[in-house]
Amino acid sequence: MIEIIQPRVLKGFRDFMPEAESERAALTEVLTKVFRSFGFVPIDTPVLEYAEILLGKAGGETEKQVYRFTDHGGRDVAMRFDLTVPFARFMAEHYGELYLPFKRYHLAKVWRGENTQRGRYREFMQCDVDIVGVDSAAADFEILAVIRQAMETLGVPDSTVHLSHRGVFNRFLARAGIAERSVEVLRIVDKLSKIGVDETKAQLTVIAGGKAAEELLEFIAGGEAFNATLERITRLAGGPNPDSDRLAEIHAMAEACSIGDRVQLAPSITRGLDYYTGVVFETFLDAMPEIGSVCSGGRYNDLASLYTNQRLPGVGTSVGLDRLLAALNAMGRKNQVAASVQAVIFNLENSLMTEYQAAAHRLRTQGISCEVYTDQRKPGQQYTYADRKGAAFAILRGKEEKAKDIWVLKNMKTRDSSEHPDCKALASAILAAVSPASED
Repeated sequence: MIEIIQPRVLKGFRDFMPEAESERAALTEVLTKVFRSFGFVPIDTPVLEYAEILLGKAGGETEKQVYRFTDHGGRDVAMRFDLTVPFARFMAEHYGELYLPFKRYHLAKVWRGENTQRGRYREFMQCDVDIVGVDSAAADFEILAVIRQAMETLGVPDSTVHLSHRGVFNRFLARAGIAERSVEVLRIVDKLSKIGVDETKAQLTVIAGGKAAEELLEFIAGGEAFNATLERITRLAGGPNPDSDRLAEIHAMAEACSIGDRVQLAPSITRGLDYYTGVVFETFLDAMPEIGSVCSGGRYNDLASLYTNQRLPGVGTSVGLDRLLAALNAMGRKNQVAASVQAVIFNLENSLMTEYQAAAHRLRTQGISCEVYTDQRKPGQQYTYADRKGAAFAILRGKEEKAKDIWVLKNMKTRDSSEHPDCKALASAILAAVSPASED
């Protein structure tokens, strides 16, 4: 007797049932439309890369989380932990084939062996947009504008982009005499929301001393208006500088586009990854900040320098789709997902299957999604099936309807029925019922 293997998935990994996957698909379709509306184009990269490609600039905790192994050819390979590093390799490898600035979007899975929690998994979807080949306030702002448009379109306008600038922070560290400890400081500050002010101060004191820790806490303090915060961090960083000017330019554009109230200057946002060199940002849902950032990114002017001598400054962001979905569901804002099909043609007589299939074909040519129930079963079972698929209509034609040369269209919600002489009339009735005018 064959031993049955227990079906199970690894911790931090998930199966997606049709409803959940349909919801994810609906969100990615929305994001794709938003990205395209800003002029971004799609690309794709391999799941596996040489480990040196992915880990050349990561280091620290990120390197510990990477799924890394030796393949059958003895090569040291790793699974991508984000979409930005593979994109840097992509740009270096295909530089001669691309135009600049290059605006891409990439929706794909990534893998990190980190601790699991609500909204955080070891396999998850990222949705990235980047602009490469230009270093300007306009490019930085456009990424913020994409974030805001995406949040609006996804139905979460009550979200805020927390913005900062690594350059201003580095100027402050240099003035405070602790620039050589910048990596450690950045990692600690990046955990402020998780470990709290007291623990942050304690850890900073250990590596930078009490006075520097006090100044650091003053620098990263938030809660003021954008301009007031900008004035404070500029002063603590040693006075006016190009990086502070960049933040002021971005804020001016945000105000001009009526999204200034949704962009908050938050000096504690540093982003733990080492490759960020300029603006950095994280997006939080106002009603659920504890779930963490649902959309993060920043400027990375030196990342591609690992793979090419060409200077390829870039800025981008990544939407954490799975975390966003978890937050939406927790807040009771489950997205409306389109039904799998608009109509199901019931199989009331196997002898009429050719007619059913021909009818389905004609309806699809009219832009109506439909399917044929492929087995002759009791009507009740077929109604249950149509309900589960979210179909708005059932189409019936048995021996009696065949004798009358009609098709019966049943509204699955109201159970009202109507008779139609052919598929053209069926299509017209369905299209009329689902048109916007019919919903007024």
